[in-house]
Amino acid sequence: MPNDLLSLAERLGRHLLGSGHSLALAESCTGGWIAQSVTEIAGSSAWFDRGFVTYSNAAKIAMLGVRESTLRQYGAVSLQTAAEMAAGALAHSEADIALAVTGIAGPGGGTAEKPVGLVFIAWQRRDRPGRCIERHFAGDRHAVRLQTVRTALRCLLDEYGQADISDGEGG
Repeated sequence: MPNDLLSLAERLGRHLLGSGHSLALAESCTGGWIAQSVTEIAGSSAWFDRGFVTYSNAAKIAMLGVRESTLRQYGAVSLQTAAEMAAGALAHSEADIALAVTGIAGPGGGTAEKPVGLVFIAWQRRDRPGRCIERHFAGDRHAVRLQTVRTALRCLLDEYGQADISDGEGG
């Protein structure tokens, strides 16, 4: 496990623990790597509720409540699907904050419209609207997945880690 991922997960955990909030994850292209990063931190059960690895469309529908119509219209790798994954992780957990990722890690599966390296990262706090970003990462499958994990953890820290997660600022 790269040291920077452990550091990011540890910092996020301190913020979540200090505020009494917990995290749920919905992962597709990372296949549980974000969950692995946070559970490397001793005591993470105090702030990490659960993770959903929903690689297939059927799993996204069954486990997270992603709408079939969203998948048909926008595809599994889309802002809309990522947002529904985050909302679904909240709906199917006890967590206060959810993080979701979906993308094309490669080497195959890309198209001109949705190339390898395209990733959507969404996060949502239970009492606030969600946010979603689009990123394009370069490199092989491992590099795309690693950059996705790193960026996703940083997004949560940027959103919630600079101020107390329980205050009125941020996401």
